[in-house]
Amino acid sequence: MIIQINTDKNIIGSQELTSSLTALISDELSRFKAQITRLEVHLSDEDGKKNGINNIKCMLEARLENMQPIAVTEQSATNDMAVKGALKKLKTIIETSLGRKQNY
Repeated sequence: MIIQINTDKNIIGSQELTSSLTALISDELSRFKAQITRLEVHLSDEDGKKNGINNIKCMLEARLENMQPIAVTEQSATNDMAVKGALKKLKTIIETSLGRKQNY
């Protein structure tokens, strides 16, 4: 599974951020690593320099083998919370999609 992390101009895409998110995502999606060929993470700060509530947006796009891409979004107060919320949604959709595929 290839993980690509993208940030907007308001979020610093440091090596520390990339490493921690890659570890979190790899751990959370480990049971699907054979099915997921690529995962793209898009982090953005919707309010820029303003301090707003739930202003961090995380969009995850998973490309699964022989299936259409799956995309989910989550908005939260921090990078970690946004990524964790999006991962929870993504896991649910992947489980449902793979379950349907096995039934056919």
